[in-house]
Amino acid sequence: MEAKRAIDSLTLMTELVLPNDTNLFGNLMGGRLMYWMDIAAALAAQKHCNAPCVTASVDNISFENPIKLGNTVHIEAKITRAFNTSMEIHLRVWGEDLIQQYRYKSNEAYYTFVALDPNRKPRPVPAVLTETDEEKKLFEGALRRRQLRLILGGKMKPDDAAELKALFLKD
Repeated sequence: MEAKRAIDSLTLMTELVLPNDTNLFGNLMGGRLMYWMDIAAALAAQKHCNAPCVTASVDNISFENPIKLGNTVHIEAKITRAFNTSMEIHLRVWGEDLIQQYRYKSNEAYYTFVALDPNRKPRPVPAVLTETDEEKKLFEGALRRRQLRLILGGKMKPDDAAELKALFLKD
């Protein structure tokens, strides 16, 4: 299977925050944003592997700035690394006030997706080719983030997380 460039998975989504998307304070509801982020991440994953994909996990999402009613939401999703059947997708979210003409960061997160074969079983995915310094940095950190997800999910013992241990223990 031939590796694919990270940039080829880039997905950009834009949404307008309408009254039905907001809470009592006029801010975009977190659940609605997570829904849009999940769609953007799924599109990036499917672009990378040309197969149906499902969400396997969502890392911590911290909301830095609320996105207000009437503002625009910009979501950028791009693959950081592929493992055997799973892929890590990095998402960045900005709000934009078109009237005041300024853009601000709302949050970022990592989603993990698994590619499925026609029988809905996990299937191998292409490796990721990184080109920019940022892509390389995200690629290198992906293994540590994956090990942390597996430990927190009870699928890996902490002693088996060599990449994470190397951060804290010096020989």
